[in-house]
Amino acid sequence: MIRLENISKQNGQQIVFIEASAALQRGEKIGLVGPNGAGKTTLFRMITGQEAPDEGQVSVDRGVTIGYFSQDVGEMAGRSVVAEVMEAIGPVSAMIAEMAELEAAMGDPDQADQMDAVIERYGEVQSRFDEIDGYSLDGRAREVLDGLGFSQEMMDGDVGKLSGGWKMRVALAKILMMRPDAMLLDEPSNHLDIESLIWLENFLNAYEGTILMTSHDREFMNRIVTKIIEIDSGTLTSYSGDYEFYLEQRALSEAQQQAQFERQQAMLAKEIAFIERFKARASHAAQVQSRVKKLDKIDKVQPPKRRQTVRFEFQPAPRCGEDVATVKGVQKAYGSRVIYEGLDFQVRRRERWCVLGANGAGKSTLLKLIAGSSEPDAGTVTRGPSVKMGYFAQHAMEVLDGELTILQALEREFPQAGQAPLRALAGCFGFTGDDVEKRCRILSGGEKARLVMAIMLFNPPNFLVLDEPTNHLDIATKEMLVDALSKYEGAMLFVSHDRHFLAALSNRVLELGEDGPRTYGGGYTEYVASTGREAPGLR
Repeated sequence: MIRLENISKQNGQQIVFIEASAALQRGEKIGLVGPNGAGKTTLFRMITGQEAPDEGQVSVDRGVTIGYFSQDVGEMAGRSVVAEVMEAIGPVSAMIAEMAELEAAMGDPDQADQMDAVIERYGEVQSRFDEIDGYSLDGRAREVLDGLGFSQEMMDGDVGKLSGGWKMRVALAKILMMRPDAMLLDEPSNHLDIESLIWLENFLNAYEGTILMTSHDREFMNRIVTKIIEIDSGTLTSYSGDYEFYLEQRALSEAQQQAQFERQQAMLAKEIAFIERFKARASHAAQVQSRVKKLDKIDKVQPPKRRQTVRFEFQPAPRCGEDVATVKGVQKAYGSRVIYEGLDFQVRRRERWCVLGANGAGKSTLLKLIAGSSEPDAGTVTRGPSVKMGYFAQHAMEVLDGELTILQALEREFPQAGQAPLRALAGCFGFTGDDVEKRCRILSGGEKARLVMAIMLFNPPNFLVLDEPTNHLDIATKEMLVDALSKYEGAMLFVSHDRHFLAALSNRVLELGEDGPRTYGGGYTEYVASTGREAPGLR
């Protein structure tokens, strides 16, 4: 259905693709993977015709419709959310307005002499409206928006007043409404809570068209894709199976390549030693010459490429007492909206609490109260006397000074530390060499998140309060964070929509709901097993 044949592409000095080929067949659900900057967005843009390859060909079968969801959602304003989503099918609002005008004209005696033309035009517009199933569009749009977490009030509100994250959801809803033959989805799981993620999983699994998508959520990817296309050093390699199977196959392939490389290196060393030993002896000249020619003809096996990975290094956290944080009788409201009424909750040493709850249940509010960035209306929030807290907030990245370089930002936080340990710290979080001279304002979301974590963890806390710490991190960086946090010996309280992160790190669950808070003694995996649901807000 969609074919990429021997494509080559260069952006400035960067070679993105070198004679790369791949094919997307009807109904396939494909995950597109590769390191940041490998060319995933470029591939999407070439399929949609927004960019052309320097060499080779991208071909799409005649009549195939493509919907492309990217992180650049563009301007949205001037209509309601539901009307904006309906426009994905065509100029729906214009058709509705024209039919209303024509209906009024048909009842206007002053336009009797134009009635034939009015009736003919009304028939044309109504026919087009029927073709796109216009009378059911409002219901379909609301169903999609409801699945993505919009309330009825938000659906009827001005799309221009939404935050960037909610506008992303509107852009995603528009693609889902289109139901094209092929969907290209660039990080559709960003900005979604667990409830919306699970709804989207079900929607995409029921969708009969072709999907090519990227995602930093490995669980989301695993539940949808049945094929992986990997971009690596300009090539495209296809693997049958989900993301976990791809990881296994890639590891097996790398192990085999490493073994082949080592065998060939041993053989080459033996041949070179023979040549060096006997090259000066006339009696062995023919043998030496033969072996030299043999070496010239050998196809050299390359060692597997070592992927750059971020390694989080935690220093041992200072020990604290048994009582880390205590919430007693807390009340909190925003205007007339009551968040908590008499909330009691306690975090003890070595406990790792994940906080679950539907939108508006008060997950982030609880973290703010315990971190001290918000005050309760009534009740008390106390932390143990020897508790040293590290707090990662959703807005933490916004407080970075954009004009400072990475190294300057670290020096401002730790003026006594000296450059050597700060450069080592930056290296642990993926900023090597000249990277430390980048200004904060040009950093990606993931890079900003890593810098904030580096600042937070330089002097290790014994209590981590984390609000969506993985939002901007790619899969490889998330894996490193999970690996490091699994060895962390302090207490944790965190909110995340990443189910792999939740399952790997939690040993306690606090569920915030309309019936009040409920606690579960096991982690997220045990919570799912005991409740039969993956999130409290699922309907």
